[in-house]
Amino acid sequence: MNGRRHILICGEVGAGKSTLVQKLLKATNRPLYGFITKRLEADETGFHPIYIHPAGAIERAHDEDNLIGTCDTKIHNISTETFNTLGVEYLKAEPGGLIVMDELGFMEAGAEKFVKSVFAALDGDIPVIAAVKARYDVAFLNEVRAHKNAKLFNITKENRDALYQELLPIVLSWNL
Repeated sequence: MNGRRHILICGEVGAGKSTLVQKLLKATNRPLYGFITKRLEADETGFHPIYIHPAGAIERAHDEDNLIGTCDTKIHNISTETFNTLGVEYLKAEPGGLIVMDELGFMEAGAEKFVKSVFAALDGDIPVIAAVKARYDVAFLNEVRAHKNAKLFNITKENRDALYQELLPIVLSWNL
């Protein structure tokens, strides 16, 4: 990847970013670090709760401790504290591991400690696979996409299978 050691997958909602990340993770034998976010169906107030989980977790709790925010189509209630505590903790990785960031979006842009941890991971030697929201009005996401150690791959519904075939050999080369 021309000296770039990390994979960033960027695309619109529904293009298959998270699905591609999960497929690629099945090909690795490295311990997983990082995080997965999960947006649930809207509750009775019309807001979708969004939770953060450790990347390798089998069971995923949905409670106040790992709630990163709620949103509807116009209003976002964000817990920067959850990003700055759990998010930072999940990004701590041991050599030989792989860091997953699924998904980086606009909600965490104001979480200063978390943002620093994201860039520390991208500056580091442990491989990163990240899904990045296709928002170009967020400076944090623009800086992530432009990171010198990462190669950006744009995913669409039409190219997602071919992209898997392109990225699989890279991920396999990371295996221990």
